[in-house]
Amino acid sequence: MARVLLVGCGCRGGELAKALLERGHAVRGTTRDESRFEAIAAAGAEAALADPDRLMTLMPHVEGVSVLCWLMGSASGDEENLHALHGPRLETLSERLVDTHVRGVVYEGAGSVDASLLEQGAAIVSRARDTWNIPVEVVDHDPADHDGWVDAMAAAVERVLSA
Repeated sequence: MARVLLVGCGCRGGELAKALLERGHAVRGTTRDESRFEAIAAAGAEAALADPDRLMTLMPHVEGVSVLCWLMGSASGDEENLHALHGPRLETLSERLVDTHVRGVVYEGAGSVDASLLEQGAAIVSRARDTWNIPVEVVDHDPADHDGWVDAMAAAVERVLSA
């Protein structure tokens, strides 16, 4: 059993949490909004208040986590915010994860966010893999295929754990 941190635990994140729990993993899901705690708990995950735009709010929640899933492929916000989530924020997070329990990253590389930003994020996590030998999976399965997306993400978590 491993603990998985879902950064951005919205509706699809809740379904992923259920799939990971069925596979025997513990799941912690983050949200910026405390009113989402009940929905995250209903999925069986531990709810955590954290904002991916403020990494200091996220870092305490990596305690005891083996795999971090960056579920920002359909994040909302202005262009500058989205650029930061798939650029400098993700890069800084990747650097900070080296000194934590986290041993792998699954990056959502598909969604409604501009494809160039998703490619940028995929390149960042790939550099982290190459630099620090961190197992990384980039999942480019279309989230519109909801069940297929959940299966692809859960399989990616398993591959990271077995690496």
